[in-house]
Amino acid sequence: MRTGVFAEKESHVHVASRQLLLDSSETLPQPLGGVVATAGGTPGDVADVVQASLRQHGAAVVELEEILSDDDFRAFGAHLGNAMPETDPAVQPFVTDGVILNLVTRHAHTADISLQPFAENSLSLHAEGSGRTAGQQPRYIVLMCQDPGADPASAQTVLVPMSDVHQRLSPEHRAVLSRTRYAHLPAGETILREHDGRPVFSFRDFLHDKLEWVNEGDDSDDAVDQALQALLSGMYTTSAAGVHWRRGLLVVIDNTYFFHGRTAGVSSPAHPRHLKRLRLH
Repeated sequence: MRTGVFAEKESHVHVASRQLLLDSSETLPQPLGGVVATAGGTPGDVADVVQASLRQHGAAVVELEEILSDDDFRAFGAHLGNAMPETDPAVQPFVTDGVILNLVTRHAHTADISLQPFAENSLSLHAEGSGRTAGQQPRYIVLMCQDPGADPASAQTVLVPMSDVHQRLSPEHRAVLSRTRYAHLPAGETILREHDGRPVFSFRDFLHDKLEWVNEGDDSDDAVDQALQALLSGMYTTSAAGVHWRRGLLVVIDNTYFFHGRTAGVSSPAHPRHLKRLRLH
């Protein structure tokens, strides 16, 4: 078993690719080829439409006939799983009923990580809850647009298929990642695992922060470093889709199918963007 630290360098391929994807104001193609289902009626009716798409694609994009109330939003989520409480003290001013996070753009660009979901910052690609064990991670991320804000073309939610990233990795890099985990996680909770015969990643692009790792095999520090670089490069050079938000749009992401993130946005105090989020397991 080996331990080490990964820190990105400006020379790493993914740094320029990340900037191009998330911070260049590029308009990305819409998920699922731009196909948007429509749904109305009860929360159960909406869930039926969503579940069919999730089974086929690992994601769902639905135009709601009417915005769901908070009660109906929670009831919809209950058809897919159990809502996870929002426990981070920093986000409590934005939490409703303990489980609904109101993603409202209130801040300009900030270095404060806890405020970045509510700011103009782009958000790096990640699997939700990658710092937790697989059993504690959310299965689904549900986003509903209350208001797209003053500039609906900005702050696109970005989806990158994990399967496509996996295909870009060499067999050697895959093997190393399947033996490497975050240092604080228990044995077996590796960056790359298999779920229902599919490759699944538990990984976040930590940007300039260091990633402390443990390798459960005997791979060299250089082998782990090269595998992590290859993973990050694959995440930012694989074809990405971007959700173009509008009022009443509901998007559900299967956390075992996609990395997700966000392009940079524009804050408008008079007309802030507002998404509602549930995390379900």
